[in-house]
Amino acid sequence: MSITRQHTNQRMSQIVIHGDSVYLAGQVADDPTADIREQTRQVLHKVETLLAEAGSDKSKILSAQIWIANIGHFAQMNEIWDAWVPAGDAPARACIEARLASPDLLVEVGIIAAK
Repeated sequence: MSITRQHTNQRMSQIVIHGDSVYLAGQVADDPTADIREQTRQVLHKVETLLAEAGSDKSKILSAQIWIANIGHFAQMNEIWDAWVPAGDAPARACIEARLASPDLLVEVGIIAAK
């Protein structure tokens, strides 16, 4: 079975497609000065864009890994997440508090989806 990698550099690929599965690298906000709600919106927009490029969409997400810099932002992040996930198509999900690559980043999301 072939493996397709897109938006690849020396460190990682933003999209990896293997068979009927799509794997996205962890996505972070473009504007790290934004609050948790806006960073979450930006991240989910990037996820949608990458999934579309891979021939998938948010209704086909199988698993989501969410890392937030401050667990106190959990409810605010979930407001945006819950409005974004299609009704009846919620994926398996984990959300943990973690120190992210930059102190300004508040949320990162990794996705596995079906094509």
